[in-house]
Amino acid sequence: MEKEINNSLHHSYPMNKGNGPFSYSQNSSVQRGASEIAQDIIREEITKKLHIQQLSSSSGILQSFHVADFGCSTGPNTFLATQTIVEALEMKFQSTEGTNPPEFQVFFNDVVSNDFNHLFASLPPERRYFAAGVPGSFYSRLFPKSSLHFAHSASSLSWLSRVPEEVTDKSSPAYNGEKIHYIGARKEVSEAYSAQCVRDVGTFLLARAQELAGGGLLALVSPGLTDEISISRTSPGLNFQVFESCLIEMAKKGLISEEKVNSFNMPIYFPSLKELEAAVHENGQYFTTERIEILVNPMEASISKASLEQSSLHMRAVFEGMIIKYFGTDIANEFFNEYSRKVAECPLFFDPDIQQLKVLVLVLKRKMGATLRKA
Repeated sequence: MEKEINNSLHHSYPMNKGNGPFSYSQNSSVQRGASEIAQDIIREEITKKLHIQQLSSSSGILQSFHVADFGCSTGPNTFLATQTIVEALEMKFQSTEGTNPPEFQVFFNDVVSNDFNHLFASLPPERRYFAAGVPGSFYSRLFPKSSLHFAHSASSLSWLSRVPEEVTDKSSPAYNGEKIHYIGARKEVSEAYSAQCVRDVGTFLLARAQELAGGGLLALVSPGLTDEISISRTSPGLNFQVFESCLIEMAKKGLISEEKVNSFNMPIYFPSLKELEAAVHENGQYFTTERIEILVNPMEASISKASLEQSSLHMRAVFEGMIIKYFGTDIANEFFNEYSRKVAECPLFFDPDIQQLKVLVLVLKRKMGATLRKA
């Protein structure tokens, strides 16, 4: 299983490094908004659903408590989530009669090419936990069996492990040569992306099922859809359509290869709640679903000229590495300047019918004594 998973990870695209004007650390307010509104839910679930006695019986006396954040990027949002989790855990241990708080070990995970140097240079100096980096794809095992007690991932599962194979196969009904993503594409393309998403979330959950001790919690925070939302009529959907038009125009000008544009597909998918629940159901022998919430991200709730400018910087911080890796460094500035201009001039962003992605929050608990199936 793991060998197969790792071989499918053709590319990894880290967020922009450092602390400059185009860096992820300076342009990730949307992700921060999602983490902030999920804080109260995470606190409540730790208080109500994390049972210290269960964890102690499954992993021995808790001398240390292990937390992992999967898809941490460069900060600072991972530190916000980590602070929430550790503070809630401290209160939980203090309220448990006769239980002394253990030491806390936090593992920060992201792809190998992530800017861990900036991440660790930015660690809060007054943190109440030990910190360690764990590079690697979260679509594979990263920790020993039953070694984690709390796992968290925010705004990361929309990155697929790979572009669906059918989308790049010219003989497939799902071939997507004219477009760069599933938004506005044929039904077969959307179905291929959806199937890849469900497989990937299932793979993620199976890996976490092996790593979490019985009674441990897993909190997932993801941008996503509900039944009444069409991705093509959301701000992110519009952003990707403008993104696509910029690449097509640059190809027409001869600045990049048309063939290269036709072979390019973004490994991004915003799941629906039904799709996440389907993946959870497939792994129901390992997890119980403790809570599901659908929230509104305040950072996406209003559209203004300033927010569109920030959205352009956000897109550059997230996707510049992908553009450079696929099309080369020479076009990056021109591409993102043209992208910013088009976004600012696009009247659809101010259409009152344009919708926003929701924030989907799922809290799962690792079942006690559930035997893992063979990979």
